[in-house]
Amino acid sequence: MWHDPEHPSPPAPDQVDPEVLTALLVRHGWQRRGGVHGRYTRWTPPGAAPRGGPGAGTSLLVPAPGGYGDYCDLLGEALTALARSGAPSARDVLLALAVPGDEIRWRRAAGGTGAAVPWDEAERLRTAAADTLLAAARATRSRAGYFGERHRRYADAYLRQVLVGPSPSGQALTAYAPAPDGRAVTVTLLRALRAVRDAVDHQRATGRLDAFDAAVELGVCHELVTAIALLVHGSEGAELQLDWSPVAGVPVGLAARPAPVGFTPGDLPALHLAAARYLAAEPALPATVTGTVTRLRSDRPEDGGTVRLRVLAGAPVARIRAGLDRHAYRVAVHAHLVGLPLRLTGRLESRGGFRTLAAVTAVAPVPVDAAERERMLKALDDGEPGQDGYGPTG
Repeated sequence: MWHDPEHPSPPAPDQVDPEVLTALLVRHGWQRRGGVHGRYTRWTPPGAAPRGGPGAGTSLLVPAPGGYGDYCDLLGEALTALARSGAPSARDVLLALAVPGDEIRWRRAAGGTGAAVPWDEAERLRTAAADTLLAAARATRSRAGYFGERHRRYADAYLRQVLVGPSPSGQALTAYAPAPDGRAVTVTLLRALRAVRDAVDHQRATGRLDAFDAAVELGVCHELVTAIALLVHGSEGAELQLDWSPVAGVPVGLAARPAPVGFTPGDLPALHLAAARYLAAEPALPATVTGTVTRLRSDRPEDGGTVRLRVLAGAPVARIRAGLDRHAYRVAVHAHLVGLPLRLTGRLESRGGFRTLAAVTAVAPVPVDAAERERMLKALDDGEPGQDGYGPTG
């Protein structure tokens, strides 16, 4: 059955905690207009006049648990009234009830006709939103000024768990991140956004970028500042707002209602400078990588060649390329022919996203039993890189 996301159906009352409902009403601007302690509370939508006053609209009565024998019936009536309400915030409350999780909102003040915006502006918002989440997910695995392809598999897997709400325009987007299971990512995102805001203010006041160096420990990276710059570019300003899941509660040490973090076009020079600084400063990484050979290329085998490996262990990327001398290339060819993994030691270069292993030494096949070798070969035949259970989750 098709459901209209603009007019979501109310959930069953036995699936709704009235305390969660009232927390969402407060979050979305509803006003409490009295009630009886321990029995019920009465709420009106944002901008509604007090009960009995001119222009007063329909109010919402939320029963307290156990306050009445027909508690479920009364809660069901409240949810039905919410679904029928013409207030835009009513739909947001129903969506938050239906899709529990931390609520993240991106807003752009972009030009357009009424509520409509050009197609590319709407795509920009969606891409920037996804990139901010991917950057935060990577930063929960490790801290770095530039990740490249590192932890891409983990970040992609996290993003597949995020649900996106309907957007009435191309200027706002709401996503629901898993909580409490994915709470580490939303906490990292909030702290990193605040750190970016502080570092931008510092750069604009002093001309120095050193605050961005310290911000790496809070989750700031090239990918995040690039995503923020994409969000702001072509707009009059943008902001991100995060609200915790009422079911999962507030993380220890953080505000119950975090203030939105905003950026303006005047911040773009600092963001671009920081992105370039992170990209240039990230060092190469020593690594010993185990992987299965997926491609061999050589114009003259006697001079060596290039191999591509699907990473099984030793590097937080899905695939790497490596240039090998004559002897190492022959070892790689042999390992490929007999279906054995290959182990190489070298240096993962930051240029190109940490997908190139340079200065390779100690190339050797890795002995495995027949059953394990068949499992590896089947994984290569059946799936794309990063979609099996091998190696690190990053």
